[in-house]
Amino acid sequence: MYWIDIPAADLRVLCGCPADSVKHLMQRGLIVPTEQNHVLYETGPNAILLSDVMLQNGYFTNLAEFPVLQMLYRQGMIFPDYPGPAGARPLLLGSKEQLDAQLRYIYRGNYGLISREEVEATGVSDEMAEEIMRMKIAFAFGSLRKTEELVTTVCIENMPVEVRNGVFLARIAPNVFEFSYQGDTTVVDLNLQRHESYWSPYPLGFHNLKREYFAVIHSGQGDGWDVNRPSMSSILMFQGKVYLIDAGPNLAYCLTALGIGVNEIEGIFQTHSHDDHFAGLTTLIRADHRIKLYATPLVRSAVCKKLGALLDIKEETFTRYFSFQDLTFDIWNNIDGLEVKPFLSPHPVETSIFIFRTFWEGGYLSYGHYADIMTLAGLKKLHQGQGPLLGISKKYYQQVAAEYLTPLTLKKIDIGGGMIHGSAEDFRDDPSKRIILAHTARQLTVRQKEIGSSAPFGVMDILIPDNSDSTRRIALEFLHAYFPAVPPHHLRILINNEIVNFQPGTLILREGEKNSEIYLLLTGIVEMLQSGRECSTLLSSGEIVGEHSGLHAYPSRATFRTVSFVHAMRIPNQIYLKFVKENRLFMQIERLHDNREFLHSTWLAGEGIAYPTLNTIAQAMVLHHFYTMGQTIDNLRTTSLFLVQNGAVLRTDANGREERHGVDDFFGADSLFVPGRDERFQVVSLEPSSMFEIPCAVFAHVPIILWKLFEHRSKRQAAGKG
Repeated sequence: MYWIDIPAADLRVLCGCPADSVKHLMQRGLIVPTEQNHVLYETGPNAILLSDVMLQNGYFTNLAEFPVLQMLYRQGMIFPDYPGPAGARPLLLGSKEQLDAQLRYIYRGNYGLISREEVEATGVSDEMAEEIMRMKIAFAFGSLRKTEELVTTVCIENMPVEVRNGVFLARIAPNVFEFSYQGDTTVVDLNLQRHESYWSPYPLGFHNLKREYFAVIHSGQGDGWDVNRPSMSSILMFQGKVYLIDAGPNLAYCLTALGIGVNEIEGIFQTHSHDDHFAGLTTLIRADHRIKLYATPLVRSAVCKKLGALLDIKEETFTRYFSFQDLTFDIWNNIDGLEVKPFLSPHPVETSIFIFRTFWEGGYLSYGHYADIMTLAGLKKLHQGQGPLLGISKKYYQQVAAEYLTPLTLKKIDIGGGMIHGSAEDFRDDPSKRIILAHTARQLTVRQKEIGSSAPFGVMDILIPDNSDSTRRIALEFLHAYFPAVPPHHLRILINNEIVNFQPGTLILREGEKNSEIYLLLTGIVEMLQSGRECSTLLSSGEIVGEHSGLHAYPSRATFRTVSFVHAMRIPNQIYLKFVKENRLFMQIERLHDNREFLHSTWLAGEGIAYPTLNTIAQAMVLHHFYTMGQTIDNLRTTSLFLVQNGAVLRTDANGREERHGVDDFFGADSLFVPGRDERFQVVSLEPSSMFEIPCAVFAHVPIILWKLFEHRSKRQAAGKG
């Protein structure tokens, strides 16, 4: 992100707007409270320069929803008494493709589903559809306004374009821009290198959490403006499985702080589609399996339509990345013993309150997640309004009021206030055993403290402790997946080994050293570093560290360092070697090792893929050798992916276009994104080379690879390479 300030032209440009951009600006004093003519408001940008590409290193680059909201409501551009120039509107700068995407995405962010037909298509009753549309129109003060009525757009081309008051802007390379004003120029480069990522605005520390039977981890208590805390969210643990409630910004950073790898996550319960609860969904795509997304069809449709608007892809495409699990409003939905009941929450976009419960000694123990609710006073105004402001029926008002005060073991509530958030006072007489106050950037008042508690990041409320040693059970599941033909009594030999705990920053194994034990990672995140490589590879639960060097008594080819708290099963080499020999696994492990090691070295498949999945891919890889320059292979097909291992090759497609590919480059797999495409092409070596071929069908179920391929394809299209 860059900040360009030209006071003489009254132009303040936020260049790039990844998740939590507003919090970064607040942290650096570029957004501050101020007053003019007795009007309180905030300073901040009045323009946003968009990245040319929507994804970089797997994460959204253009999330203008909250920066635009800050300009409209906290700076006050939408109000008649705005202290700035009359008629000023937020200014969006960028390519036509990205401008169009932002207009669609902000519109969906404001309103969710935009017609009764879209609402009814989710299967809700006629009565509920009418209620939702009345409520939506009332929140919108009578009509849904197109984004073009709220912002001004300027399309940036390769030639300088005047932005405002003599300031010119031009694209001088893909995602590189030059500002000029009265003879002065400056250049901003919004490209991320492959080893770079966007920063979190707040530090979180590290937490060592046990996997409990039924527990709630408080992973976010703030809101979209809180510079010190993540947005309101929770993590459920049930029978050792990990479930998220919402995916806010900086989710990967939050999970690392909690020692949870993305491959550990069983599913996510999605409340709604505002960015402070939605922006982290890309983190969950960076897994080697489709994580389950639990939502009512109403909420899921709004979420997918907003994602589709951002990425310009169809709603059904997201079935590649998530396993959608539909929930029904107002009944208990059973999820492997965990019961969940969603309620429709009054909000400008389709939103669910979730109540979770499970039976135990003494009856049901329960947790309620009340994100993005509204005050009963505000709800009453919606019920008592006139004309288009008559938002809800008396029946729905009474239903919501009763749902708010449902007695639970633990309840987390939104107390953000204002028109579309809740109030602690509405829960003063709530009989729930423990109430957590959340979704606010402000300190709790004395009266609020009388009603509920705060919960620092990483605090866990244990409703039912785990007495079954779930960590060892997880180890058994991993080993059974790796070695399905091995008799159970042989697996129990490995399972009986010690489980060790590593603190963050611990070196488990150094490059060049011989290891006397190997480690099966059970929880947490480890990075693999190799000399000569600028970037590291992240490993999470299910990976085996030191296997090859341990079996052969070789020096390790990499350094393994913990990023978070890590639990691992320590298996002495001699025990593992005997296990491998007795079960005749040596040849299988040896045969796949080199292929796995190569995959680990690539950007495309170097992280987030557990051992069994990586083995499946490694087994299907076919190596093509080019022993001399000018050697040709014809009739290769786009139904496979090709990765260059060494050397360089020239690819010629069916239209005669040529492109050079070097080490770590990849090409092909077009059939995954263009159904029915099965084109042939030719590859010629530019020097002695080798490349691997992997049939697309082998990794078509691996979201992280598909997501990286989609990002790569999007960048090529933005650069005009097709």
